[in-house]
Amino acid sequence: MKIQAALITNNSPYAEVRAVVDNHDDPNLPVSTIRAWAMGIFFAVCISFINAFFDVRMPSIYVISTVPQLLAYPLGKLLERVLPDVGFTLFGVRHSLNPGPFNKKEHMLITIMSNVAKSVPYTNYIVWIQVLPQWFNQTWATSVGYQILIALSTNFIGYGLAGLCRRFLVYPAYCVWPSSLVTIALNSAFHDSSSETASVTGPLKSVWKMSRLRFFAWAFFLMFVYFWFPNYIFAALSYFSWMTWIAPNNATLANLTGGWTGLGLNPLPTFDWNIITYMVDPLMVPFFSTFNYFLGAFFSMFIVLAIWYTNTYNTRYLPINSNKPFDHFGKRYNVTAIIDEKGIFDAKKYEAYSPPFLSAGNVVVYMFFFAVYSATVAYGYLYHRHEIMLGLRDFWRSVKRSWSRLVKKTNNTDSDDEEDVDLLDVHNRLMRAYKEVPEWWYTICLLLAIGVGMAGIAAWPTNTTPWVVLYGIALCLVFVVPIGIIAAMTGVQVTLNVIAEFIGGVWVEGNAIAMCFFKSYGYVTCAHALSFTADLKLAHYLKIAPRFTFWAQMVPTLISTFISVAVLQYQVHIDKICTQEAPFRFTCPGPNTFFTAAVFWGTVGPRKIWGVGGIYSATLIGFPFGAALVVLFYWLSKKWPKNAIIRNAHPVVMMNGALAWAPYNLIYIWPAVPVAAFSWLYLKKRFLGFWSKVSFS
Repeated sequence: MKIQAALITNNSPYAEVRAVVDNHDDPNLPVSTIRAWAMGIFFAVCISFINAFFDVRMPSIYVISTVPQLLAYPLGKLLERVLPDVGFTLFGVRHSLNPGPFNKKEHMLITIMSNVAKSVPYTNYIVWIQVLPQWFNQTWATSVGYQILIALSTNFIGYGLAGLCRRFLVYPAYCVWPSSLVTIALNSAFHDSSSETASVTGPLKSVWKMSRLRFFAWAFFLMFVYFWFPNYIFAALSYFSWMTWIAPNNATLANLTGGWTGLGLNPLPTFDWNIITYMVDPLMVPFFSTFNYFLGAFFSMFIVLAIWYTNTYNTRYLPINSNKPFDHFGKRYNVTAIIDEKGIFDAKKYEAYSPPFLSAGNVVVYMFFFAVYSATVAYGYLYHRHEIMLGLRDFWRSVKRSWSRLVKKTNNTDSDDEEDVDLLDVHNRLMRAYKEVPEWWYTICLLLAIGVGMAGIAAWPTNTTPWVVLYGIALCLVFVVPIGIIAAMTGVQVTLNVIAEFIGGVWVEGNAIAMCFFKSYGYVTCAHALSFTADLKLAHYLKIAPRFTFWAQMVPTLISTFISVAVLQYQVHIDKICTQEAPFRFTCPGPNTFFTAAVFWGTVGPRKIWGVGGIYSATLIGFPFGAALVVLFYWLSKKWPKNAIIRNAHPVVMMNGALAWAPYNLIYIWPAVPVAAFSWLYLKKRFLGFWSKVSFS
């Protein structure tokens, strides 16, 4: 306990955090500089335009924030050399074109700006299926005002909740956010070269003097060269289905071991790093998370096999592991065959055609989707109810302080107000040097997002209640903290897309567009809240003033929203867009899938599929099963608290692993396990210095 207390006081108790996060700070380091804002907005504009323009391409081109992070360093050093030290003074603070050396805080601020701008507004998918004649042909949806309002709403609504969740997901030391550590490691590789020259002992008695930056450069070069072999030169290295080569005509062997259409039960399935890291990054995510994820996929495989081999739900007539819906002829389900010319469900056409049928793998995926939602809520209550209550208490104290300052016009606070969550954490203590963002800033942002969203839905003929916006917030409030805690600790995130579709489809059955709004606000609100929270943790680790971070998130998001809408306005008028004859390969795989889901969940509706008498109603057992499994593991942990196996078991991550099926399989999961074991169990335990230096590079 003394060692743990000392670590919390002087550094993080987690080795992966200590490896990349500095436990010192210089509050006088320039952060919100003119050059940082200029570069941040420039990269935000570029990344938002590229991602929006190529979002409908097959295959899509998507730029992540790592690219601006890499480009920002040489550009920042160039501006450091060429810009003169001239500027102006505003509110007693001098702002210079060149305030000195380009530093790590400026660099991270630029990265945060780029990161928040990379996502295309989720409501663009709604506009696509509304506007185009091959879908719902609602030409009024080309209105710029309509597109801007709903895009602004879904893009900003997560900010308000992210700010309110800071004391649950940012301040606590146990909220590590593994994905953030990779970003910080790359940032440190550029700026902390002086501390990178120390020698460390590696495997086979090797001595490493190489800096993180040089190691990253070599790894980048070698990965670039190797990429061509599994992807182009010798494609069999990617899907190394050598077991099917033994008996190419054996369907059972192909179903079990096949990497493309089968279950991927193969001990040596791939040599492609993109596939190894597709589901879980074994170098970033802790080993226990990777292994729990694999266990969930492995054991659920037997349920897939049982359903398929017993021909339950007529699955023997379908591919064992497909994510496509099928008709009773085993063909791809034609959703246009059950709707009228207005896109409304036609019962007679539905009866004349066919109900949708799912593959065995897809049946299991839906069952465990239901399970993971109940498990998440149960896990949050049983395992983290004390932390949640501390966060709520801290939030209430913050509200009281703000009320005292605004209404009573006093700066006095109660003595217990100083007892913040994780008071001893070194990073929280260092962040006290900066003013926190008041709760009312985030509240105003949330209210504005609600207002513009309701206005956009109500002012145009969407046939959707404006209260759908509040539905998204209510769903997020239930799940955001437990999902956030799980993601912050394990690196594995539960998504709300299925539960949002399920509830929305039941609520507005027969109305596909309304269901799309339910899905958008139900899913995006929580997803954005967690994404923005992860960025807040980045700023927390780098000791960037919270108010700088607030505006670094707000401004690029606003700019990227208008850019995305402008691109959408251009693209919807391209001739033959979203068809097989579309120019530039703009065949719109995303909107096509979104339209299928809209009709499947909205027009047909969950009642016909999962309701009383529905073909897949038995899969609703997932809801009680998920909660019961969490209760079981909780009881086991209390019964045998020192058992290492039980202590490292994570039921929610396990069930999340069961979602890997249809169309993916074990080859996307199993190869990560030995890599994670080598990194986290061997290198970390025996060569901590070496592991700390290269693991996140």
